[in-house]
Amino acid sequence: MTSDLAVWKKSPHSGAEGDCVEVAVTPEFVGVRDSKDREGGVLVFPKQQWAGFVAALRRS
Repeated sequence: MTSDLAVWKKSPHSGAEGDCVEVAVTPEFVGVRDSKDREGGVLVFPKQQWAGFVAALRRS
């Protein structure tokens, strides 16, 4: 599954220190990883669950 996450993106609003996350999107899933530890673990969420998470952040 994580091999499908080929295109990682980081927000242009990220700090210069690199303290942010990167996301990769497939038709079904969203992957999240630490930009400072790209070889570390990847969290993978169903796309609908990720959308709910982002919507909740925007409401808060």
